[in-house]
Amino acid sequence: MSAPLPPPPGGPQPGAPTSGGAQQGGGLRSAFGGLTTRGRSFVAAGLAAAVCAYVLGQSDLLRVGLLLAVLPLVCVAVLYRTRYRVAGSRRLAPSRVPAMSEARVHLRIDNVSRIPSGLLMLQDRVPYVLGPRPRFVLDRVEPGGHREVSYRVRSDLRGRYPLGPLQLRLTDPFGMVELTRSFSAYDTLTVVPRVEPLPPVRLAGESSGYGESRTRALALAGDDDVIPRGYRHGDDLRRVHWRSTAKYGELMVRREEQPNRARCTVLLDTRQGAYFGAGPDSAFEWAVSGAASVATHMLERGFAVRLLTDTGSSVPGPEGGGGFSGDSSDMAGLLLDTLAVVEHSDGEDLSAAYEALRSGTEGLLVAFLGDIYEEQATILGRMRQRAGGAVAFVLDSDDWLTREAAGRFDVPEAALTDPEDPDTTEHAVQMLREAGWTVVAVRPGQPLPELWRQADRYRSGEESAGERREAGARP
Repeated sequence: MSAPLPPPPGGPQPGAPTSGGAQQGGGLRSAFGGLTTRGRSFVAAGLAAAVCAYVLGQSDLLRVGLLLAVLPLVCVAVLYRTRYRVAGSRRLAPSRVPAMSEARVHLRIDNVSRIPSGLLMLQDRVPYVLGPRPRFVLDRVEPGGHREVSYRVRSDLRGRYPLGPLQLRLTDPFGMVELTRSFSAYDTLTVVPRVEPLPPVRLAGESSGYGESRTRALALAGDDDVIPRGYRHGDDLRRVHWRSTAKYGELMVRREEQPNRARCTVLLDTRQGAYFGAGPDSAFEWAVSGAASVATHMLERGFAVRLLTDTGSSVPGPEGGGGFSGDSSDMAGLLLDTLAVVEHSDGEDLSAAYEALRSGTEGLLVAFLGDIYEEQATILGRMRQRAGGAVAFVLDSDDWLTREAAGRFDVPEAALTDPEDPDTTEHAVQMLREAGWTVVAVRPGQPLPELWRQADRYRSGEESAGERREAGARP
């Protein structure tokens, strides 16, 4: 950011209007509006002394009153006509920071005029969620010199927060007047969800061609394929398949193939009715952080990752090869930026997400779900048929609310649990297991790496039991 303060008529002065008599008068009126309490008190005392001198006929008192009244006005005129310019810049380190971590903001003020500046007060506008607004006092900046200051910001909540504009407050040595000028530029700090490192387990049950292996898919470069396709504008004429051209009566070219990355879809349930509570320790924030951790982990393993929500929106979009594309580092940044601003949806089911999955066969499907019932479990069961492997982390709101209430009222969690109350979420979880999902129930306070290992153990156990059943059924 670099934003020099605008010059007034007749010279580069901070914040004054650029041309026109009316604008100049308006700028001067705003300068008089910058009188501090001390300056207004001096003007009021001077006028009162002048009135008293006129009534009492005291000329000495009149001189004192004129001095008191004129001094603040002289300070306004001098400060308003000061001929110097300053430019400000801001640098974030880093510009993308995980929640509950600190970032440092570096500010730099350059005096680009030929005279030294006076006393400057620097203030940056910062959202209150990032901390108090920082203020700095700069005594004197020589011509062509600069001053650098910095401050720290920290947020427990993810999101995108604007920083700025930078405000510069000018004051005279007597403290009679303060003029505030603002730069026009601002920056954005992105607070992304926390990403936990996950152990490099191999989830059993992935279909061949997924995981660490690679498949081959039809594309525009690579080894020749025997299946031809119709000619498209821009195709290399050296790829024309003359035998097929003669057979079909139109120009045909040879298809080609290239290696295809293994695929993983991370499904995030954002339904507002599926979660209760708010704040950095809520169930929804845990699900968002879990989705970010799994997406980053799978990208590091070489998977092509897509983020899908219950509304059917996916990142990247379907135009990128079915939603899977991009470099790993760039894709990780895109997914984290998306999760930084994801909010609750007003939907009640997962039909839109199922329609998005119907576009093609998925690889590994990892879902983070809130409260689910029989209707959602039925849709998720159909989703399982579109994936080579499916793992679900289910966050039951009853467990999270029970823990919060137990901590607030300092009572055991068992005392707040009704054993006769039917748990519909537990019934839906059983339906998912019967449909072939590997389901892990998430309790408050459980770390995601341990749950990731637990999912691998569950999946391995299910596959082993299935192989034993198949072996026993064979004659």
